[in-house]
Amino acid sequence: MKEIVKNLNGTELRIGIVQSRFNTVICEGLLSSCMAKLAEQGVHQKNITLVSVPGALEIPLLLQHMAQSRKYDALIALGAVIRGDTYHFEIVANESARGVSEVQLHSGIPIANAILTTDTDQQAVERMQVKGAESALVAIEMANLLKGLA
Repeated sequence: MKEIVKNLNGTELRIGIVQSRFNTVICEGLLSSCMAKLAEQGVHQKNITLVSVPGALEIPLLLQHMAQSRKYDALIALGAVIRGDTYHFEIVANESARGVSEVQLHSGIPIANAILTTDTDQQAVERMQVKGAESALVAIEMANLLKGLA
């Protein structure tokens, strides 16, 4: 029996990151913890490409472009959608998540989705460090799993 085990070694991986500029403090916190974890797992800075976009709804289009380029082993989506007083929150949260999932499934490139959807700014602040780091680990693990299946 061939068993493909969890592998968090990122030394040979090429990672693309798409980061929203909306809710800047949260997104910078996500990026900081993501980059620290990527480095800790051996991903070389020269193998990371970072693109910023205006908001969460723009993330899937850039992910799609990056996935279609076939230059990346995995992609990471970083953003924050914080509930306001209007229905707009649901639209942005649902459509950005749907778009990320569609790109991943259609391209076959794993995407770690760290677009936070929270009720308050405080909830986002409390989650940004953990979710940023988790997104790095998810991207590395999924890229290595797919390589192990090849």
